Amino acid sequence: MATSLIETSESKATHFPNWYSPETGIYSSKHSSIPLPTDPFLDVVSFLFTHQHDGLTALIDPSSGFSLPYSKLLPLVQSMASGLHHLGVSQGDVVLLLLPNSVHFPIIFLSVLYLGAVVSTMNPLSSMFEIKKQISHCSVRFAFTSLDKSKQLQNLGVHAIGVPENIDLGSENIGFSPFHKLIRGRFGEAPRPVIRQQDTAAIMYSSGTTGVSKGVVLTHGNLIAMVELFVKFEASQYKYPSSKNVYLAVVPMFHIYGLSLFVVGLLSLGTTIVIMRRFDAGEAAKLIDNYGVTHFPVVPPMLATLTTRAKGACGNSFKSLKQISCGAAPVSRKLIDDFHQVLPHVDFIQGYGLTETTAVGTRGYNTQEFHKYSSIGLLAPNMQAKVVDWNSGSSLPPGYCGELWLRGPAIMQRYLNNVEATKMTIDEDGWLRTGDIVCFDEDGYLYLSERLKEIIKYNGYQIAPADLEAILISHPEILDVAVTAESDEVFGEIPVAFVVRRHGSRLTEEAVKDFVAKQVAPYKKIRKVVFISSIPKSAAGKILRREFRKLLNCRL
Repeated sequence: MATSLIETSESKATHFPNWYSPETGIYSSKHSSIPLPTDPFLDVVSFLFTHQHDGLTALIDPSSGFSLPYSKLLPLVQSMASGLHHLGVSQGDVVLLLLPNSVHFPIIFLSVLYLGAVVSTMNPLSSMFEIKKQISHCSVRFAFTSLDKSKQLQNLGVHAIGVPENIDLGSENIGFSPFHKLIRGRFGEAPRPVIRQQDTAAIMYSSGTTGVSKGVVLTHGNLIAMVELFVKFEASQYKYPSSKNVYLAVVPMFHIYGLSLFVVGLLSLGTTIVIMRRFDAGEAAKLIDNYGVTHFPVVPPMLATLTTRAKGACGNSFKSLKQISCGAAPVSRKLIDDFHQVLPHVDFIQGYGLTETTAVGTRGYNTQEFHKYSSIGLLAPNMQAKVVDWNSGSSLPPGYCGELWLRGPAIMQRYLNNVEATKMTIDEDGWLRTGDIVCFDEDGYLYLSERLKEIIKYNGYQIAPADLEAILISHPEILDVAVTAESDEVFGEIPVAFVVRRHGSRLTEEAVKDFVAKQVAPYKKIRKVVFISSIPKSAAGKILRREFRKLLNCRL
């Protein structure tokens, strides 16, 4: 049975807004449609570098001080492409990028696509078992990775090249000489094959709505649509020039969130990208001030840590920051309020997108007079949506919760070698079932339902773990935290907190319980605390709650 989040009058129930059709059940974007390139023989690299801008610095590596100007970006991509062609990389070959964030990542990615070859990305912390599985599944022939892993991949029959952390063309480390030959070699101009928009550009892995990880096939057309409908469109909403913006890149480039921004989209705008290999709140705060960072895309745990850090910062810190955008998971109202209390001058928006939608979906937009911080925003241009009752399959109007279906030019082509999963996810009319429960409000803003969060059912009450996590992370001796449910014979389920203490802390279980108890209703109290060394998370920063349930089962 469908659930209504918004009480509507009879007039509202019979007179729908023009962006929703009760006949078809389709929600259209409130934004005007954007014309996309119609040339079928257009690749994303050519598309990217045809955009004119006055940006000066493209990529900055603060760990070494190296910066790459826009004037040298395309020549470097072309040089690398020539080296790859000389190495034997050809159209259709799959090249694995098993790398953390670095200046090299966008250069390698674009040079592979320049040749008509295909990139598959992967978390560099993946186990060899996981690496072998992906190499086999998408038929990887070449790989870029760390020096130690390059030797292991060579043993698997993959031509692997070790990549240094920083661009240092004067390095004498013999292990990196193959990479340096590729990027600075004089092999002549690489031949450009005929590349069509419908050709595969990237294979990125996602668990989808259910089941095991699957290879998401994204085309050049998908990436072009992402640039236009997500990155360029969002930039057009603001008065300040994109070429003056400075983004801090912490979100992983091997994930669709980071890739869409830092590897592809922002490079079309002339924006400067300051690259961090891994998140550290203190270092991030320093880089924001040192480089005049204006925009910082994050995931909720980063937002919580940064907010705590900002509370103790001096008055001149974070002055350059204009906007923080958050994705990958819902953000609690308390965390949003805490953030605005500490950094009231910084705009906060949320967005929604999947690997299967090339990161295109919804995006928030605020003005001084009008803002909806808890919303994941409005539908992107050229995108359509349905909200479907998960029991009856019927389409639902604004104000009712159901499964979100999306359709548009950014939707993936298919799952690799998995016809059944593709058919289960994309129907005959091109609608992609996201598996997420959402609701449109009367203004066309989309909200992730509380049903998406893991709900703890305690003695008839429902408790959202994210709310308790937002409280716990504010404790000065807690470095990271996750809350999940444990079965209980009396109360049904009880809230359990998995806590990572800061170095040197002697925080006790009772102290943690008392800290929360003072700030919540009695039924929301933490009933058990488990101290652990780290919180298991996905590459996108989502807490892997199933791992905690396994741990609780093992402790029984």
